Amino acid sequence: MKHARVASRYAAALMGAAEESKAVDAVARDLEALRATLAASRELQRLLESPIVSPAKKRAILTEIFGSRFSPLAMEFLSLLVEKSREIALSATIERWFAMRDERLGVVTVDVTTAVELSADQTREITAALERTTGNTIRVRAITDAAIKAGLIFRIGDTVHDGSIRRQLERLRECLVTGSPDVN
Repeated sequence: MKHARVASRYAAALMGAAEESKAVDAVARDLEALRATLAASRELQRLLESPIVSPAKKRAILTEIFGSRFSPLAMEFLSLLVEKSREIALSATIERWFAMRDERLGVVTVDVTTAVELSADQTREITAALERTTGNTIRVRAITDAAIKAGLIFRIGDTVHDGSIRRQLERLRECLVTGSPDVN
């Protein structure tokens, strides 16, 4: 992540202020709306990242777009980012803030890769099984990749559990090439 240090510092400061003022849920709603707006508007992203647009103009635009909908704390945060010329790290800061909130709430995001799209029932079953296994609240992020053929790949942080047919075929091929009887 290009702006990881800056994002972590600003996210930690915002989290501290949100916890102190008991506004974590309000800030979460505001940041989610901001994240969605940035994802939908490349023009807003460009404007915020542009060194040509003055900080005063950026603050005025942000106030016009979000001022009536966002909490004062979220608006102060945006103003501070603009004032310190850290707008380029905004998206990374938002992501880091949500990661910090999830850590505090004991929520773990698990990437589940399958060859075909999971149904809602399958997602619920996988979530329940992972919650029983890990003891954490699980948020499943489903990824579809036909290249794995069948099976599942779980990624929890830096740990990967690969139960895909693709991986099993790779291991079988390795055994055939090396002559080793260990397929596991």
